[in-house]
Amino acid sequence: MTQPVSSAQQSGPDKGAAPVSVPASPKKDGSPRAFGLRADVRNLSLLGVLAALIVVGGITEPDAFLDTGNLQLILTQSSVIGVVTVGMTFVIISGGIDLSVGAMVALASVWATTLATQDFGFAGILFTAVLVGLGAGLVNGVLIAYGRLVPFIATLAMLASARGLALHITDGKTQIVTVKSVLDLGLPDAYVLGIPPLVMMFAVVTVVGWLVLNRTTFGRRTVAVGGNAEAARLAGIDVRRQRLYLYLLSGLCCGIAAFMLIILSGSGQNTNGNLYELDAIAAAIIGGTLLTGGRGTIVGSVLGVLVFTTITNIFALNNLQTDVQQIAKGAIIVAAVLVQRRTSAHGET
Repeated sequence: MTQPVSSAQQSGPDKGAAPVSVPASPKKDGSPRAFGLRADVRNLSLLGVLAALIVVGGITEPDAFLDTGNLQLILTQSSVIGVVTVGMTFVIISGGIDLSVGAMVALASVWATTLATQDFGFAGILFTAVLVGLGAGLVNGVLIAYGRLVPFIATLAMLASARGLALHITDGKTQIVTVKSVLDLGLPDAYVLGIPPLVMMFAVVTVVGWLVLNRTTFGRRTVAVGGNAEAARLAGIDVRRQRLYLYLLSGLCCGIAAFMLIILSGSGQNTNGNLYELDAIAAAIIGGTLLTGGRGTIVGSVLGVLVFTTITNIFALNNLQTDVQQIAKGAIIVAAVLVQRRTSAHGET
């Protein structure tokens, strides 16, 4: 199934070339409508898994798990990693990967909580966190899009550098936030329109992410680049610029998540965001985002975040050791990838 290339997409280096058509769905198998139906079925399955986990948590730790405070904690923790996952979903759909998200969150949070920054109050902390996230994302994007580095290598280098810089800034110490307007948002009884502020921020990022992916040219170009970069280039899409924008988007999400983490913890630490890359990638692929690019949904990733956070919460309530939790998470990721490969082999993704 093909569709004509729009004039807006013919602004790249091959503008004067003969018109070409690109697959409406950039993957070789299945139509967009069929993929949408499968995505709906997958999302319904994830809702079933989430319901089953709630039952398991209620049976194993009925008093602790079903406590209102614990359920709100799950939503709050899901909110921070969820914002990171929205950015990660865009990157993976484009065929890339970002291993530096956790380190970018750490760097943005410690830079935004220096005493000099706190002198500018709420706006100073928020602006600094977002700016640092964008800066780190820009470096990733330039290295990958124009330096032609493999995303795995470029973001791995950013991971190491950002962690080191965060450690240098803090000297290994926790930076306490003293801005009352920021701390007030993290209070247990803080609500915006009846919803905890962090959950509200996650909801806004999710809705914006869904709209951008499904209702804009930017979203369609992201899917096209991930499905077949060469076909996208021949269709007039500036693939390098698109990739630059995608890593900028990932950095922006990390900056927002850093601000949310500052609200949640009331501090900035060089260990913030530890293993976020693992959780974000796992949530995205559990939600149906194809690791090889070309397909994925924001709704699926959000459900993946909720499933993954609920599993982690059940593990913690049942006093599973941290190493056991990490092993279990690794096993879940491997299982999700194997399921993807199996369904891909049968043309079902």
